[in-house]
Amino acid sequence: MERRHWRGHDAARLLKSCGSSSRRGHDGYCPIPCEDPMRFTKMHGAGNDYVYVDCFAGPVPSDPRELARRVSHRHFGVGADGLILIRPSDKADARMQMFNADGSEAEMCGNGVRCVAKYVYDHGLCRKDVLRIETGAGVLSLALEVAEGKVQRARADMGQPILDAARIPTTLPGSPVADAALPIAGRTLAVTCVSMGNPHCVVFVDQATDDLVLGLGPQIEVDPHFPAHVNVEFVTVLHRGEVRQRTWERGSGETWACGTGASAVCVAGVLSGRTDRRITNHLLGGDLELLWDERDNHVYVTVPAVEVFTGEWPA
Repeated sequence: MERRHWRGHDAARLLKSCGSSSRRGHDGYCPIPCEDPMRFTKMHGAGNDYVYVDCFAGPVPSDPRELARRVSHRHFGVGADGLILIRPSDKADARMQMFNADGSEAEMCGNGVRCVAKYVYDHGLCRKDVLRIETGAGVLSLALEVAEGKVQRARADMGQPILDAARIPTTLPGSPVADAALPIAGRTLAVTCVSMGNPHCVVFVDQATDDLVLGLGPQIEVDPHFPAHVNVEFVTVLHRGEVRQRTWERGSGETWACGTGASAVCVAGVLSGRTDRRITNHLLGGDLELLWDERDNHVYVTVPAVEVFTGEWPA
């Protein structure tokens, strides 16, 4: 039997009239839905995947932290690195509110904000070539590359990196904190710390092994030198214009890509003298193009944004 589905205001209108037993067929099925399941869209940027909820079309979930934990589960949920709410904004074209897979709220996600911009454009919420998206780290501008009415790639102005240790925040010494000594698990690592609206600890290594990423990553995340916890990037420099990165993401574990992390890597490479200002960064989920522009001190990231599928989450 074909089940019909309605969206937004149509669903709300139909729900008001639902409930009469005369509407139900002999099998007990009501062709007008008696509950309003949450509609969602699964999207990713370079494999960094989130569940997106359009709060222009429906209410904000009552408990987004618990919802993030449930939908993010790779076996019992949709499967994602977290949950992102696309909300109206009084200062930009839309607002992004994001929650990690463990339910903790985060300030920003570079791949996430590009997907928000794609959703806003593709679904007709705002049709402009440059969109402004409000995040927990401020309002970002995204230049869209559009083909056949759909956003293919987005170039995000990630703003100026924060290099002051107290604002990152970290208690490690230095201004900037470049190749600072971090004692961890019986060894000492040289780390460079940057905030792109959220904190990052960049570790340059010969090879980003599982022992480093999965072993040391979660320990660095919660190390006392990082009072707000920290995202950790393990980076191999291939040459001055090319690097390879693996990320242990605060609140989510290892992710296939991290836009703010890649931005931090671009800055850290320059600060430590390892890379140029323009680099290609190879991540597990794909490649990102990055530029730390010395003209305005802003970091720019270009990456595809992909809509995977839509669905409904039971109320």
